[in-house]
Amino acid sequence: MRVDARGLTFEVRTGGPEDGAPVLLLHGFPQHGGEWDDVVPALHAAGLRTYAPDQRGYSPGARPTAVEDYRMAECVADVVALLDALGAPSAHVVGHDWGSLVAWHLAARHPERVRTLTAVSVPHPAAMAHALATDPQQKARSSYIALFRKPGRAEKVLLGLNATALRKLLSGVGDATRVARYAGPMREPGALTAALNWYRAMSRSDLAGTEPVRVPTTFVWSDKDIAIGRTAAQACADHVTGEYRIVELSGVSHWIPDQAPQPLAEAILAQVGTAR
Repeated sequence: MRVDARGLTFEVRTGGPEDGAPVLLLHGFPQHGGEWDDVVPALHAAGLRTYAPDQRGYSPGARPTAVEDYRMAECVADVVALLDALGAPSAHVVGHDWGSLVAWHLAARHPERVRTLTAVSVPHPAAMAHALATDPQQKARSSYIALFRKPGRAEKVLLGLNATALRKLLSGVGDATRVARYAGPMREPGALTAALNWYRAMSRSDLAGTEPVRVPTTFVWSDKDIAIGRTAAQACADHVTGEYRIVELSGVSHWIPDQAPQPLAEAILAQVGTAR
C-alpha cells in the first residue's frame, strides 16, 4: 500500500489481522521493507498487524535530493507521521541497521509512540559513540562510513563493474536471488545516492547526544557482525533506563532478518508479549 505523509508517498508492506496490535518494522541500508518478509509470518500468526515501510530515500515517492533532507530528525518525523496516517497512536517498533537508529531516536524523543522497542544489530547511538571513542576495533569496523560520506565517489565504487561492490556488501543476506532483490532497486537513478545521504547527513549529536530510552527494550546482536563489535553491544545497557535485555545470536552476521528470521521473530514476540 501507499501512505501519504509529510508531502511524501511511502511504499508500505502490510500484513496480519487488521485488529492486531501494530508493529512498525524499519529497514536498514541498502535494503527495503522486504527484509522483514521472513520475520512477519510468525508475528501474523501471533495476531499482530505489521507495517514495513520503505523509508525516506527508498520509496520513489519519498526521495528528496538535498543531503540535509536526510537528517535524523527528518527520518524520525517521517515515522511519527506514518503512525498518524495509519491511525496508530503507538506501536511496537522494530528496527534493523539504520532502522534501528531511527527506532532508538523515536523511543528517546517520542516514548509515548513506542509500546516496546526491539533494536536489531545497531545499539543505542550513545553506545556507538562510546565504542567509537574507546575501541580501536570499532573504529576499524566503522571505517567504511568515510567512503559512504563522499558524494559521487561512493556511488562509483558501489555501482561500478555491474555493481560488484554493492552485491559483495550484500552477500551475507543469502543467495544471488536475494542479493539481487536488494541491489536491484539501488541501481535505479538516484536511489543509491538517497540511501547514502543518510550517512552524509549524520552528525555527532545523532550518536552521543541521544537521550536514554525508558521504554521496554530488547537489543538483538550477532557475534559475527562485521560492523558492530562487542564493546558497542555491551554498552547498550547503559543507555536504557526501562526494562532491558540483550539477545545474542551465535554465528550470525549483520543481516539478522535474512539469516535468522525465526530467532528474531521469537525475540520480538517475547518483548511484545509482555506489553500488548
